[in-house]
This record gives sequence, structure tokens and C-alpha cells, in this order.
Amino acid sequence: MDRGKRPGHSLAARNNKIYLDFKDIIREHALPFLPAKSLCKFRAVCRDWRLQISTPFFAHNQSLYCRSTSGFFLQTPGGSPSLVPIDANSCGVPDQFLRFLPEPVDIKSSSNGLLCCQGREGDKAYYICNPLTQQWKKLPKSNANHGPDPAIVLLFEPSLLNFVAEYKIICAFPSTDFGEATEFDIYSSREDSWEIAGEICFGARTVMPKSGVHVNGVVYWMTTSSILAFDLTKERSQVLQGYDTRGILGTFGGKLCKVNVIGTSFKLNILVNTHTNTMQMGSRSRMWSETQSVVLDSKIVGDVAREYSVLHVDNEIMVVQVGERTYSYNFKSRATKELTSRANSHSRCLPYVNSLVAL
Repeated sequence: MDRGKRPGHSLAARNNKIYLDFKDIIREHALPFLPAKSLCKFRAVCRDWRLQISTPFFAHNQSLYCRSTSGFFLQTPGGSPSLVPIDANSCGVPDQFLRFLPEPVDIKSSSNGLLCCQGREGDKAYYICNPLTQQWKKLPKSNANHGPDPAIVLLFEPSLLNFVAEYKIICAFPSTDFGEATEFDIYSSREDSWEIAGEICFGARTVMPKSGVHVNGVVYWMTTSSILAFDLTKERSQVLQGYDTRGILGTFGGKLCKVNVIGTSFKLNILVNTHTNTMQMGSRSRMWSETQSVVLDSKIVGDVAREYSVLHVDNEIMVVQVGERTYSYNFKSRATKELTSRANSHSRCLPYVNSLVAL
């Protein structure tokens, strides 16, 4: 009879064991998905969490798993950059003005927690930095003339097997040997050097410096009359005709997309076929397929017709500016949110992931 009372004590012990296992599950499998600012707060939870979050292995995993856009750096010509977080409680950096760099800079591109910046003085050197950890590296000078406003695109894809961040920078610049031609200069962190690709594109017009987008190994830029594509693996370029240059390029569903403003709505189209110019006559194949039509919440932005401009679009979020106000639209929740009311009309919007990635 006495034995029948013992399972109650064992059950309590098992419940305690379940609680401990659940705590370990959170520490091992939930924390790496959180933005870095939240993790800095969670160091105070307990000694185990502080030690876990402080290890290089954890920082590597966090940079691998935390890939959602946490906020945006706004860069005005000649002004200091500023960070606009989507959620100020979970995203932030110690110095949003990047004063830890050796000189004033302009942000040219961003990718998964890293920023590519260019100095404003002297030889206008390029810097790669993580604004959260304030680690930075000055890149060697290229032999090519990138021009006063280079069309730079930073490519950084965290890898499970690479504990050292490996990244590339590609710049489309006007050819000095051939008129109305574009060449491509590529920097590799593995080689720590620049190399001009053998490919020369003769069909593209002037490249718009702020328009570069990387999608699945291909970099796209808007030009004055078309889209210029450069395949990094094949080192081949292609010109895509029939594009309205009043839109903006982005990514959606793992593919290149464009967004155009029509009145108070936004039309999102995905690139589905880059070879429509080679299809037989009468073919109904289209280069772009319309997938989304977005209307911002009038309760947030007002119902008065305005001059909207799209600053950024990716798989999760679209950023729109009207006057000095900037709004975000979440594709999943369909929620409209005001980000800031102090944006410059000439601001450039660069997506930022609050990452612990180490340089």
C-alpha cells in the first residue's frame, strides 16, 4: 500500500526534469533566431545564458539563423547614416552614426548584418563593418575607376561550415576603353583583392548606383532604359528590356521583383522569364508576372492622394516614403506601420539584420 504513494514523488521529479529540458531547449534552439539587441538583454537572465550568448559558436549560429530584416539604415547625401528599427525593443546598435570608423562614410550596400561603406575624403576607401560589434576592415584599393557614386552591391550569405565571414563586392562601372559599355569589378574577401571580370556589357546604358539587388547568384541594376544582370558564377551579363525605370527592384519569393506606384496602390511583379526576347513570335510568355497589389492602411497614412516612393522591398516587408514620413508594409500580416517622420526626401534605404556576425 505504501508503494502506491511513491509515484507522486517521482512524478514531481519528472516534472522538474521536463522544466529543465524545456529551459535548455530555449537556450539551444530559440535564442539563435533572435535579433542581437534582444540577446544582449538576455545575457542578464542567468549565468548559463550569458556564457552561451558570449561564445563565438553561438554568434556564428545567430548570424546563420537570424536573417529577418530588423530595421533600415537611412543614408542621405553628405549626411550621417541613421538606423530606423522596425521594433526598437529588439533591434539597435551602439552607434548608429558609425563614428567608430576612421572617417565619415556613406553606406553603399548592406547584406545580412554587414555594411559596405565608402569614405568621403582622400582616396574614398571602402570599409566593411558590423555596426553592432563595431568590427571593421578597410579594403584594398581597386585599379578600376568606379566613379564618384559607385554602383556597389555587397554579397554575404552566412554558411554553416564557414566560421569566418566570406563576402564579395561587385561594382558595375563605365568602361574607360569602350564607349557606352559597362565592366564589372569584383572583390573577394577570401583573396582580399579586386579583379576586373572579362565580361563587358555593350547593351546597357548608365547604371543607377542605388538600384543594385542580389538574387541567387545574380546581381541586377536598373539603368536609364533597362535592367542589367550579371551572373557571378558564369561571369556573364544580360540586358533585360521593357522595364519601367520609375519602379524599384527587390526580392520576393526568392526571385527578382519590381514594384511600381499606381496612384495610391503598389503593383508587385516577379521576374519569371528572362528569355522572352528569344521566344517564337506569337508566344504568350511574359517576362513579369503580377503577384501582389498593395494598398496601405488609410488609417495610418491618411486617405489623401500623395506622391509615394518605394524605398525597399523584400520577402517580408516593403518600405514607402511620402514627404518626410516613412512607412512599412508587412506582406504576411498586411499591417502598415509608421517607421519615422524625419526622413529626408533624398534618403537611401538599406535593409539591416541585427546580427552578431564576426569579421
